[in-house]
Amino acid sequence: YLLQDQFDNLEKHTQWGIDVLEKYIKFVKERTEIEVSYAKQLRSLSKKYQPKKNSKEEEEYRYTSTRAFLATLNEMNDYAGQHEVISENMTSLITAELSRYVQELKQERKSHFHDGRKAQQHIETCWKQLESSKRRFERDCKEADRAQQYFEKMDADINVTKADVEKARQQAQLRHQMAEDSKAEYSSTLQKFNSEQHDHYYTHIPTIFQKIQEMEERRIVRIGESMRTFAEVDRQVIPIIGKCLDEITKAAESVDHKNDSQLVIEAFKSGFEPPGDVDFEDFTQPMKRAVSESSLSNSRGEGKSEPKFGGKSKGKLWPFIKKNKLMSLLTSPHQPPPPPPASASPSAVPNGPQSPKQQKEPLSHRFNEFMTSKPKIHCFRSLKRGVSSPL
Repeated sequence: YLLQDQFDNLEKHTQWGIDVLEKYIKFVKERTEIEVSYAKQLRSLSKKYQPKKNSKEEEEYRYTSTRAFLATLNEMNDYAGQHEVISENMTSLITAELSRYVQELKQERKSHFHDGRKAQQHIETCWKQLESSKRRFERDCKEADRAQQYFEKMDADINVTKADVEKARQQAQLRHQMAEDSKAEYSSTLQKFNSEQHDHYYTHIPTIFQKIQEMEERRIVRIGESMRTFAEVDRQVIPIIGKCLDEITKAAESVDHKNDSQLVIEAFKSGFEPPGDVDFEDFTQPMKRAVSESSLSNSRGEGKSEPKFGGKSKGKLWPFIKKNKLMSLLTSPHQPPPPPPASASPSAVPNGPQSPKQQKEPLSHRFNEFMTSKPKIHCFRSLKRGVSSPL
């Protein structure tokens, strides 16, 4: 019974070992599914950002930065391929091999425990035979002893006939012979049982236990090798993945900001010349004419002609200035000065014709004249306060 308990314990343990192996196979299968899914998502991502043919996006890839991005997308596609390789190798080298091994292991385990139970049943049968032979020998000895006692009783009784005494004697002899035969059978059975028991405990069972141990050790070695293969499959693709990453780094280092900037300049340069300086517009002219018409006339006569705005850029629009503002800047230098007030000198007629070619006075002349006209500053202050100054 103790041996039977050990077989039961070993059977449970070896079944647990097979369960661990199947659990590891399931783990690797799920890992391969993750690798396939990851590779699929990477390929989909790379395809999603690839430039569409015959579209504006293709023109954008003449820049080094966008070409580097395209190279990154292509390398990510190759990167995804390596994850597919991981999945394929793990499937062929681990899950497929271990699945076949598990089936062989189950058959081997079944065979070993069948042999163990068979040996156990054989020794139990031998033990039962020994017990039966022993009981028979014991029974025959008791029967022979009773027959002998009956014969002696009959032989001592003077009232019993000789025939009855002879019959009792023969019966006693028969029982003694049966007891001897039972003894011989019991002895033979005992000798046979002892031999079987010795072989059982010293040969058959140790051999079966040794086979179960070897089977279990092979299972442990096999799962260890599979775990090593699990790492090696990953390690084998690391150099290729490293090359993909090196190519991405190389593409990143090829980005040339000067080159891309020059391409933008060449693509969007307008050819327009920069506009000239904007003239100062003096809104104090009406007051100065009111103060001194003669001074205004002199300053007009002494003023130098300023260059007109325009030149070659006339009729062209500067791309960074709004059209309305640009037209006002282009036309403002050619506008005639505003007419002087009615109280000015007779020579300044309000409705008199203005020369369209008359130029504005230089700013220095007007500023000097304004600073030297001290008596009129009081009148200017009066105008600001809303008081009319005498003319």
